Amino acid sequence: MTTTINLYALPGNEARAERIAQALQQRGQDARVAACAVHRFPDSESLLRLDPPVPDNESVLVCTLDHPDARTMPLLMAAATLRELGARRVGLVAPYLAYMRQDARFAPGQAISARIYAQLLSAHCDWLLTVDPHLHRIHDLGEIYTLRARALHAAPLLAEWITRNVSQPLILGPDGESAQWAEDVARRVGAPVLVLDKTRLGDSAVRVSVPDLTRWPGHTPVLIDDVISSGRTLIAALDHLRAQHTPPPVCVAVHGLCAGDALPAILAAGAARVVCSNSVAHTATPIDLTELLADGIVTMLAAP
Repeated sequence: MTTTINLYALPGNEARAERIAQALQQRGQDARVAACAVHRFPDSESLLRLDPPVPDNESVLVCTLDHPDARTMPLLMAAATLRELGARRVGLVAPYLAYMRQDARFAPGQAISARIYAQLLSAHCDWLLTVDPHLHRIHDLGEIYTLRARALHAAPLLAEWITRNVSQPLILGPDGESAQWAEDVARRVGAPVLVLDKTRLGDSAVRVSVPDLTRWPGHTPVLIDDVISSGRTLIAALDHLRAQHTPPPVCVAVHGLCAGDALPAILAAGAARVVCSNSVAHTATPIDLTELLADGIVTMLAAP
């Protein structure tokens, strides 16, 4: 008997869940999008209603976690309700995983948000599938998550897009934390790579130093990062590149949070184009993670 995969799309994830269901069906899986509706009361409380699970079927929540404070409560309600109604196990597909930045206590009394958030999700879900979480001092999700967690990597997709769209790329990581993505993409593209030095001056102020790039005449700088949030790191790098009269740079990132005016500000600073995956939906998302996520779901469900 074939097991049905029920994908429960939290608000804003409906199109993503439909694409994943189609990709799973193409792999011979019986997959469908199940109803999951959230009603907001005037006082901002939420009421969630979903299709009751069939005990022998798989229940998979689909919820990318940008704007996590608003998304997390309905997500936890959905997971708890599925379990209460008899789901055999509850998985979570979160292409973007929030609260990975604060992974240590940098000042007395600060909350270590990454660990607290991991405890919340681990208490309600059996497994987690995400894409390129911001791992820095935490080197593996298993260090803080007690559920079964797997991080997929978008570097092959980023490299594929660069190969198709940028001739003679020079891969630049805008800071030390971006080195793992920049170096991986550069190897796949067969391009030179440099990692820049960054000093953070505040939440939205940074200083970036860019070396002399005259060794690579005619190369198009491609700035690679895992997350575009405020965009200030990229803008600082673009200011230096403009002073060196390079070809208009291209900015490529896995997750385009693009808070506030980040996207227009990056373009105004001289970027020829900003390209991200569709882990978060906006106008700069031509890199599709659907096939990557579908493969990941099949792998997670194959485990006992």
